[in-house]
Amino acid sequence: MLIELGVSAFAAWTAHSPAILAFGVDSLVELLSAVVVLLQFAPAFAISEHKAARASGVLLFLLAFVVAGMAVVSLALRIHPEVSRAGIGITIAALIVMPMLAKFKRREARRSKNAALAADAVQSATCAYLAMIALAGLACNAAFHIPWIDSVAALAAIPILIHEGRSAWRGQACGCC
Repeated sequence: MLIELGVSAFAAWTAHSPAILAFGVDSLVELLSAVVVLLQFAPAFAISEHKAARASGVLLFLLAFVVAGMAVVSLALRIHPEVSRAGIGITIAALIVMPMLAKFKRREARRSKNAALAADAVQSATCAYLAMIALAGLACNAAFHIPWIDSVAALAAIPILIHEGRSAWRGQACGCC
């Protein structure tokens, strides 16, 4: 997740891409979600499963808000994202890895009956969805040089983020990936 975050942040900065930035911010949210899951096993913190699952949901809602803001500002300022090979590469990698990770986490969450891990599986699945949406926007921009498509791709992720945030808030694993 740290590599995904670093590559995404670099690609978003150099290409001025809200879609890649949304994907990169999701990597940060996913990392924070994993930390929340781990904290419930640390005796010093003793976070309950319920609170950890709700924290994951809040992080997804926050991500939806940030993505919306970035995309709207990008459209309003008429920012023209450049083609990003690094962005395309990291989203392809995430499309391969994240569904497998989400499936593994979901299976372990069911086995251990851990709501926080189920919510974290939602984060991984959401990452795959965002990778697919960002890749579509990046590919369209690269192939057809339509600069606003990047922001539209970022906006298309918002309903998914809200839906998955609700699932995480309830401590439910999604039916995705």
